[in-house]
Amino acid sequence: MKDINDIMPKVPNMKWGALMNKPPTNEKFEEMNKIFPSNGKWHTVFEENDSVTIDGKQIWKKNSDKWT
Repeated sequence: MKDINDIMPKVPNMKWGALMNKPPTNEKFEEMNKIFPSNGKWHTVFEENDSVTIDGKQIWKKNSDKWT
């Protein structure tokens, strides 16, 4: 499988880019600004009902009320 940065275009002065399966909200955009470094690289973000997959790593969505 090819790296997404080999496929997606190089954009001058881009902080980071994300290929997503759903359009981002302002809240998600601010969250991604904290997660991704300002190195001009593209990232894949696939959001599902119970998890989010970022660059091939699955992160489970958990309600903080259920944490022990």
